[in-house]
Amino acid sequence: MITVIFGRPGCPYCVRAKALAEELSDSHSDFEFRYVDIHAEGITKADLQQAAGKPVDTVPQIFVDKQHIGGFTDFAAWVEQHPVLSPAS
Repeated sequence: MITVIFGRPGCPYCVRAKALAEELSDSHSDFEFRYVDIHAEGITKADLQQAAGKPVDTVPQIFVDKQHIGGFTDFAAWVEQHPVLSPAS
């Protein structure tokens, strides 16, 4: 399972998403993630919208196995819906 988090410096929800992904990566050998700084990589809002297939207004934007999940709150809810990934397991 590969997760990609698109974020930017100074974004508290990006920090939280990255921390959750790090926790999952540490506790599940089949969970990998990559954090992409949209400013450093030159990724625009239009690029994110094209990847997501819908308008996006905020970061982070998170994809799991190329499926758009949404922002941090959506990602945390997605993890809760997949008990095998629960950080406590």
